Amino acid sequence: MASTATEDACAKLPPASSDYKSKGSWDTIAGLNTYITGSPDARRAIIFIYDIFGPAPQTLQGADRLASTVGAVVLVPDFFEGVRAQPAWMPTDTEEKKAAFAQFRAERADIARAVDRLVAVRAAAGERWSAVDDEGGWAVFGLCWGGKVGVLVSGKGNEGNGRRFAASGTAHPSRLDAQDAEALNVPYICLASPGEPADLVAQYAEILSKPGKTGVVETYSSMFHGWMGARAKLDDEQNRAEYERGYRQVAEFFSKHLSP
Repeated sequence: MASTATEDACAKLPPASSDYKSKGSWDTIAGLNTYITGSPDARRAIIFIYDIFGPAPQTLQGADRLASTVGAVVLVPDFFEGVRAQPAWMPTDTEEKKAAFAQFRAERADIARAVDRLVAVRAAAGERWSAVDDEGGWAVFGLCWGGKVGVLVSGKGNEGNGRRFAASGTAHPSRLDAQDAEALNVPYICLASPGEPADLVAQYAEILSKPGKTGVVETYSSMFHGWMGARAKLDDEQNRAEYERGYRQVAEFFSKHLSP
């Protein structure tokens, strides 16, 4: 169950809006333009990794919601440095679209490069918010592409001040791999849609139920891949409700597994 503080914070949040204006500001961390939201004095922190469409308004609204409900400072680094996947490329049903998307993935969305940059952001942010390592702790949360980056830093090598994440999670993940789940050494939440491979989602649930593991896996059966990110249709009542529920569920999980 959520803590009373988390429930109270959720009750004060306005409904998700398609006309939302973000509350945070932008600054440079580890050489990357980074959206920062939440109290600068927070003792909890979350690094939020967007999907391939970059820092969309729906994603920044999610970051603001996590900051409010978890009582955390939330950072959204712009790993793509102002370039992002274009909706016009989807679906990739022409050679031109395939080529454009392949170039983007190779140049901007390379997973290994993003992992290295995430570790650098974590180190720099750990110095800037130095009390977080010793008090509340850091979490990482990723959407789709960002979920793959986040899970890879939450297993092997996830240790030490300036590096460790105390909790991790994803929504509508991509590139699911049971080996990533096996490597996890922190509590993990995975919110899936029917758009992800059901067998791999089931493997995650099985692995995270083993002794020594802590996790939550849930499929939002009425949703679609991207309902909590840039594809969110917040004018649609059902999507808005499930978007809010998803961020509330992530906030409750992180509130439980980050120190007060």
